[in-house]
Amino acid sequence: MVFLGVDPGFQFAGFGVAKQEGSKISLLDCGYLQMAPTKALPERVELFYDHFLALVIKYQINTLILETPFLGKNAQNFLKLGYLRGILYLIASQQKLQILEFSPTQVKLAITGYGGASKEQVARVIKQLFPKLPTPNKADVTDAIAVTLCGIWQARPRFNLR
Repeated sequence: MVFLGVDPGFQFAGFGVAKQEGSKISLLDCGYLQMAPTKALPERVELFYDHFLALVIKYQINTLILETPFLGKNAQNFLKLGYLRGILYLIASQQKLQILEFSPTQVKLAITGYGGASKEQVARVIKQLFPKLPTPNKADVTDAIAVTLCGIWQARPRFNLR
């Protein structure tokens, strides 16, 4: 099975693609989509759709994994994040993908063993799990890998990483 974990955002949207073969998990791809804040909202939504649909098709994704949003301080950002989540739900429906969602606390707990872990702690664990992974220059990438692993581990808790 091939999994796509997404950390959606309107400026940077992180992603991690991992493949499960038996008891092994391989990280196939990871990175982020950067969208210029000067672009109009419809342009960014289209760019987001095109990028993630292309990933789904390229890697023949079976399962899409998302982190549930939290309101935070800015309701406007929360609303805009809903647009991106809607795009991911549309892609999942169109491509017949399973969708899994986890709260930030569940993701941090799965990765670090502590639901209140910092982004830096999550990134350190990801680096330990995938030592050949170049250090990502955005937390969105390690967050997306963490979401991906959380989803895989939720399905079957014990895997060997390579």
